Amino acid sequence: MLGCESAFKLSMDVPIKALHSPRIMTSVPLILVIDDELNVREIASAYLERHGFEVRTASNGLDGLRLALETNPALVVLDIMLPILDGLEVLKRLRLERPTPVLLLSARGDEFDRVLGLELGADDYLSKPFSPRELVARVKAVLRRGGMDSTGSLLQHGALRLDGVTRSVTLEGHSIDLSALEFDLLHALLRSPGRVFKRDELIAAVWGEDFSGVDRVVDVHVSHLRRKLGDDVDHPRFVATVRGVGYRLLEVAL
Repeated sequence: MLGCESAFKLSMDVPIKALHSPRIMTSVPLILVIDDELNVREIASAYLERHGFEVRTASNGLDGLRLALETNPALVVLDIMLPILDGLEVLKRLRLERPTPVLLLSARGDEFDRVLGLELGADDYLSKPFSPRELVARVKAVLRRGGMDSTGSLLQHGALRLDGVTRSVTLEGHSIDLSALEFDLLHALLRSPGRVFKRDELIAAVWGEDFSGVDRVVDVHVSHLRRKLGDDVDHPRFVATVRGVGYRLLEVAL
């Protein structure tokens, strides 16, 4: 586990108190930071509060999961290496209950944990050490994706219906529970049936131009989307793979 001095790319000469500033807003998004390092929790809280967020923290996975279920935050910043209950287990249990956006923090050099976290439903990840400013930027980017513009909001594709205002999806009249990223991915595909999207085009449309992760994230979320739509990868009704390129939404057969 990282020592306190290496978790952030930040001069420790800046006192924590100086990073806090009074908030004018009376109703602000709640961010839950779950990390066992006190330094990470304090500095992350200070920077997030400085940018207008309300912040709660937890120092272990069990308390973090309890707080996530009790407070229903707008986003969870979740360290992978946690005592009592590790971050991936917290993510797995949280996903059974609700689609709260999750930003993973990873102290490990290889991509195994990051890919596993994405497969479990994480929305983004950040490797330690990182800049607190980058943390704030990533949090804002994930929240922007969850609040995607609803212009041209009602989209119909055969028995599949997407409402951008209520951010709801139904298939044959039955509600489909999608995460924020899965919803935005489906929205991008539904707007252009038949069009072949390269992975980097989907990343730009859904994750944003400033996304710095791997393009495997697209494959992971397409897999989740297919499973929830009951789509067969070999004989798809909706999302087809274009090998070596990306994905396209099949046009409705007449």
